[in-house]
Amino acid sequence: MTVRVVLADDQPLVRSGLRVIMADYPDLEVVGEAANGAEAVQLVRDVSPDVVVMDIRMPGMDGIEATRLITAGPATTRVLVLTTFDEDDHVYGALRAGASGFVVKDMALDDILAAIRVVAAGDALIAPGVTRRLIADFVARPGAAPERSARPVEGITEREREVLTLVGRGRSNTEIAEDLFITVATAKSHVSRLFTKLGARDRVQLVITAYEMGLVTPPPGVR
Repeated sequence: MTVRVVLADDQPLVRSGLRVIMADYPDLEVVGEAANGAEAVQLVRDVSPDVVVMDIRMPGMDGIEATRLITAGPATTRVLVLTTFDEDDHVYGALRAGASGFVVKDMALDDILAAIRVVAAGDALIAPGVTRRLIADFVARPGAAPERSARPVEGITEREREVLTLVGRGRSNTEIAEDLFITVATAKSHVSRLFTKLGARDRVQLVITAYEMGLVTPPPGVR
């Protein structure tokens, strides 16, 4: 299956670089480019891509508002945020807007392409190293996090609790399977049930839930 992609970034060089690289892969097809959020939203309406690779900081309508409009609409398009996370203080807003994943611009291109495929397949992804920063960003916001408690949540089994803890630590389905000595299919099934039981849109929201439940310890220095 070919993954149809829209590239949304106000830097033509970034869009051009990704487009040229993706042209070498028959399973990836760039079906449109946008220089701001408004153009990205319109392209989703016009061509219904599988994935929008979305920059956050763009003129006019930014990536956060564009993500909110795209994920709130009837299209099944998923949004992968491409950001310079260490410098960007708006990633939490993109999470709440419904982004399905986050990758940083200095990642290897192969990893970015892999992330596009993961998101297109209906999974969600947080780039290695971003999970701790995401939690730090979350807990640093006044009123963002309720008092944490490690008590069980109604309807969550002990195994699902273990899986949620590992998701909160940024582990992939494959890594969860290895840690718990189960198959990848079983790990994915547990994650899918967590989506349903916790009302989470995707994996990044499970990370926040894991923190709220007290299953994940904030990074050192974060209260």
